[in-house]
Amino acid sequence: MPERNIEFGKYGARGVKGHEAVARRLDALAGFVATPVTARRGLLARLHYLTRSDHARRAAREAGLTVTERTIKAWLEGRRNPSRANLEKIETAYRTVRRHNVARYLLARLNREGRGTRVEFHPLNQSQVPRPRQRVLAYRSLNVRHWDRIVEAWVDDDEAALDDAWITDAVVDLGSEWGQYEYVTSIGFAA
Repeated sequence: MPERNIEFGKYGARGVKGHEAVARRLDALAGFVATPVTARRGLLARLHYLTRSDHARRAAREAGLTVTERTIKAWLEGRRNPSRANLEKIETAYRTVRRHNVARYLLARLNREGRGTRVEFHPLNQSQVPRPRQRVLAYRSLNVRHWDRIVEAWVDDDEAALDDAWITDAVVDLGSEWGQYEYVTSIGFAA
């Protein structure tokens, strides 16, 4: 695609790829447990979420949490503590299962029966770029109507697919200057 940045930051510009900012925003909308998994409260919240039904248990196993029911029971009762590797598996499984569970609801909120959601593009930070090399960038907003591919890539945790979906389904609609918004300070939208 034209206008893809090859050497971003060469002259001091700072920002993140747009699809990364979108993934962060979708994570915030998903409402993950705020307490870290290393704290007892956070561990219990994640384990209860992953073991509350047969469907949740199956999804947790598919997401990589392959310990026995006996081990999970010992963790819940506080008789044993999970290893660092198991804490990472619990966190990964929790995020994967949570994303799958909220995807349909989130997609309905973002698409709003074809009306879409207003997205704000905050341009990259050029404060460290020498004056002659700075571009004129403005805050932009756009109504994104098709979120299906974006949310699907987010649920699958596929960065390449999310980048492609974000560029082709949203950013290109900014017109001929869309390449200037491949990297941004932040992306804002509410659902």
